[in-house]
Amino acid sequence: MIELSDMVRELRQQLTTALADGTDEAVRFELGPVQLEATVAVSREGGADAKVRLWVVDASANGKYAQAQTQRITVTLVPRTKAPGQSEFRSVLIGGEDVEGER
Repeated sequence: MIELSDMVRELRQQLTTALADGTDEAVRFELGPVQLEATVAVSREGGADAKVRLWVVDASANGKYAQAQTQRITVTLVPRTKAPGQSEFRSVLIGGEDVEGER
């Protein structure tokens, strides 16, 4: 199992790679909302700084965690990007420079 935050971090890295790979391509894609669906096991750590953690359960391991508290969640992410030195976030385009009127 991995933590949900690790899953989102890997998604961010994959999207960043796709963005860089498309820089000089003639065809680009606007990145819309991204939906993640996962089965997660919920665990709670004890102590003064108690935390609740969501662990993504591999489909093949789902039976092992049948006795644990598992939930199916869907998360919708809307990717935004900010150019170095800029303060404003904008929609993400996978590849190349912006073209006037492009969506």
